[in-house]
Amino acid sequence: MTYESKLFYQKQAEKIIQALERRYITGIYAPTREEAIRLVMKEIPSGATVGLGGSTTVLESGLVDELRKGDLHLLDRYQPDLTREQVYELRLKNLRADVFISSTNAITLDGELVNIDGMGNRVAAMLFGPSKVIIIAGVNKIVEDVEAGIRRIKTIVAPMNCLRLNRETPCAQTGVCDEYACHLPERICNKIAVIENEQKKGRTMVVLVGEPLGY
Repeated sequence: MTYESKLFYQKQAEKIIQALERRYITGIYAPTREEAIRLVMKEIPSGATVGLGGSTTVLESGLVDELRKGDLHLLDRYQPDLTREQVYELRLKNLRADVFISSTNAITLDGELVNIDGMGNRVAAMLFGPSKVIIIAGVNKIVEDVEAGIRRIKTIVAPMNCLRLNRETPCAQTGVCDEYACHLPERICNKIAVIENEQKKGRTMVVLVGEPLGY
């Protein structure tokens, strides 16, 4: 990115962080993914059980590799050769993790976190259960408002995830969302959650990374 682009996104991040603080959510800016990893690892107590939401952002950042080396118990859904039953058990255990780490599909300039899930396990852990939730988001996730966030998910995030998951959905076939032709069980846009505030101050921390990450 150019110097001007980096400065632009940093200014946006500063505005979002101020909005997050009003919502009892901690906001931190990391100019690079390497700095984001350092900040996240600093927040995890020794010996903690750490859960992971399905997230291309978290994988792409390199954080999973760093977590595997840490003094913690990682509920590692990205281990090779896991069965569907084992992944499902890890999803359940995420709800009782000490720390849950994921990304968000979109974050508004006013600090709202917008997400759409297929099963709902990722947003469930964001909403309730773990004592601490850490959200990593690249600057490509920034949107104007909730409506723009949902539109971003339906037109960008969902089609790319359906292609990654080999789902036979209209968006995977044409690149365009067709709400009325998208049916279960292939559909991944099933459960929408908008986090406006956190009841316990500091339970949720958002690390805004000054570069694009994930979808």
